[in-house]
Amino acid sequence: MQQINDYFGAERLESLLFIMAGIVALGIAAYALLASKNALLRGAAWPLALVALIQLGVGGGVFLRSHKDIARVQSIVQVEAQRVRSEEIPRMEAVVNNFVRYRWIEIGLLVAAILLHAFGPAASAWRGAGIGLFFQAGLMLALDFFAERRAIVYLDWLRALPAA
Repeated sequence: MQQINDYFGAERLESLLFIMAGIVALGIAAYALLASKNALLRGAAWPLALVALIQLGVGGGVFLRSHKDIARVQSIVQVEAQRVRSEEIPRMEAVVNNFVRYRWIEIGLLVAAILLHAFGPAASAWRGAGIGLFFQAGLMLALDFFAERRAIVYLDWLRALPAA
C-alpha cells in the first residue's frame, strides 16, 4: 500500500504549495489594492487574487480529503479489489484527462498574459495584469505538470494490480 500513501501524500504536500502560493498572492494583491499607487502592481493584483482563490479552494480541498482518500483506496484494494477497476481506475483516468484540459487553459492564460504585457501601455494596469497572470498561470502549469506525472504513475500502478 506504499504506492497509495506515496501518491496521496505527495498530493497533500503539493496542496500545501497551492495554499501557500494562494496566501502569498492574496497578500500581494491586498497590498497592491489597498496601499499601492503603482498601476503595474494594482493591475497585477486582480489575476493574482482570482487565481489565488482557485489555489486556496483546490489546495484546501485536496488537503482536507487526502487522508480519507488513502483510507478509501486502501480499503478498496484490500477488501473489494474489483472496485479498483470499476471505481478508482475510472476516477484516475478522469483526473489525468482533466490535466490535459488544465494544461491548455494554463497555456492560453500564459499567451493572454504575454499579449497583455506586450501590447498594454507602458507602466499600465494592463501590463501589470499580464505580469500577475503570467506568474500565476506559469505556477499552476508547473505544479500541474508534477501532479499529472504522479497521477499517471499511480494510474499505471492501479492498472497493474491483479484483477479480483
